[in-house]
Amino acid sequence: MRKATIMSSQVDNKIVAAASSSEAEKREQQQEQEQQQQQQQQRSNGSDEKTPNTVGTDMLGSTSPATAELGHKSFGVARIEAITSVMTRFDRIFIFLGVFLVSYAYGLDGTLRYAYQPTATASFQSHSLLSTVNVLRSVIAAAAQPTSAKIADVFGRVELLCVSVFFYVLGTVVETVSDDVQAFSAGAVIYQVGYTMIILLVEVIIADITSTRARLLFSYIPATPFLVNTWVSGDISQAVLDNTTWRWGIGMWCIIYPACALPLIVALSIVARRARQRGLLDKHKTPFQALGWRKGWVDLFWRLDVIGIVLVIAMFALILVPMTIAGGFESQWSRPHVIAPLVVGICVIPVFFWWQTRSPHALVPYWQMKDRGIWGALGIAFFLNFAWYMQGNYLYTVLIVAFDMSVMTATRVTSLYSFTSVLVGFLLGFVVYRVRRLKVFIVIGTCLFLVAFGLLIHYRGGVSDSARAGIIGAEVLLGVAGGMFPYPAQASLQTSLRHEHLAVMTALYLATYNVGSAFGNTVSGAFWSQLLPGTLADRLAQFNNDTIATMTYDDPFTAVALYPVGTPEREQIIAAYQHVQRLLCITGICLSVPLVAFAICMRNPKLNDKQTLAEESSSDDESARRV
Repeated sequence: MRKATIMSSQVDNKIVAAASSSEAEKREQQQEQEQQQQQQQQRSNGSDEKTPNTVGTDMLGSTSPATAELGHKSFGVARIEAITSVMTRFDRIFIFLGVFLVSYAYGLDGTLRYAYQPTATASFQSHSLLSTVNVLRSVIAAAAQPTSAKIADVFGRVELLCVSVFFYVLGTVVETVSDDVQAFSAGAVIYQVGYTMIILLVEVIIADITSTRARLLFSYIPATPFLVNTWVSGDISQAVLDNTTWRWGIGMWCIIYPACALPLIVALSIVARRARQRGLLDKHKTPFQALGWRKGWVDLFWRLDVIGIVLVIAMFALILVPMTIAGGFESQWSRPHVIAPLVVGICVIPVFFWWQTRSPHALVPYWQMKDRGIWGALGIAFFLNFAWYMQGNYLYTVLIVAFDMSVMTATRVTSLYSFTSVLVGFLLGFVVYRVRRLKVFIVIGTCLFLVAFGLLIHYRGGVSDSARAGIIGAEVLLGVAGGMFPYPAQASLQTSLRHEHLAVMTALYLATYNVGSAFGNTVSGAFWSQLLPGTLADRLAQFNNDTIATMTYDDPFTAVALYPVGTPEREQIIAAYQHVQRLLCITGICLSVPLVAFAICMRNPKLNDKQTLAEESSSDDESARRV
């Protein structure tokens, strides 16, 4: 979609309404000035020619003065454009270095925390609830993405960065001091809010200051630390678990992450101060500056669509979480604590979609998604993680139990996807800079993703060298595919958007990515909790010891220490894990088929040296007609 789509602020609704009725105004321009003003007031308060967001003007009573103060751009967008206009080459280098440093910190922490999380849940005798924790994190991430984008647009990028540090540190503290899986999950959810915010922020900042041609290359700056993290994370996790506990491995990031975020905060603040001194931000005010604190909070409530956020969290959490806890050695599907959330969650679905048609600033901008270049990218984001988590959710456990790998080796193998995808994607950025096309690489990547799952079905467990080489090769191929289409799909989506819509639509892409993660964690967790206990019980029944199966399911890392490779009990344990992992990978390859279809549906625009391919001068009346 080369034309820019309709803006979502209330002032833009007036502009669209005025543009869509421009011909009528021309015929009336000979009438009295008083009559023209009266008609204009009627259109601003809500006429028959409403755009999707005009409902919000009615609900709020009138158009926000803060919005009128901002004109065409929200404060955050106007601020970053002012910052970009006074930015020197040295400033850009310093900002990119700040992005790299903070990305290195949260990337290494994420890799290590992925390795510590199974150990933490196992220490609470609740290893099977690993998928439940991951589902909660994914649901919160999906809701936090659009919210974070709106915060960045209303207040600014630096403010969002500071908020992310607060939630990141708070969640990490809660996880570190937790004494049961419930407290650990609460900390993981709070941490996920901060983690989600910083991931979105670095992508938006890069899109703010790069051209469409170079965006893919620079988009991999936040991901390049994985090239180093893959190799050092295994040594670090092994050293931490050998010399202390997972609590210190997670807790140390309360100190490291804020220190690493500081250079980026300083770099953006210095350039923002320069723009303010030159008077480039004098015309723009935040809602609090324009309305005061009381009315500013009310305006912010509607802008963030707090009601929509609550509904989307309730919808996904109430439906997906029960599916991960209903299994085990005793089925719980008939119990009230499983049935009641499912029923309520399903009832929330129509309420959420109804509210999105009435919300002043909808969490899901439906009018933006009619273009195949946008919904194709969103489809890729959803099915990518849905499929990946089928094989990846319990991969670390499978590597230790079914492949008999050490903690260090298992950590490195689980990081191979990130390592390979970043390496391939970074090199691909140079290629795209020359050829200026994205679609061909997206299609090839999704096809390779499908092939990789075929290898994963074959290599699903075994202690032989060939089995270990097979799983490593499959993960490498999966990473090659992952470097060719997730980031290119995001870059392709961004090219057709006006700067005003960049943060929100990027957030929607990442939110869809996290929804896919939630579904992947849910389905894989349901497979694990429904199939593994029975399979273990059947295969270990010959030993007349019911505690072996229960212990292996609840705390597999203790079980493998008690029953090393070569014992008959370990052979049956490996066979049980192979069976479940095979079913998970078969499901993953089925989910990979839609990836290829969505890739084929995407557009293939020619990239240029501008910030966006959308024409900022395109008429608003055409945008209205496209809606």
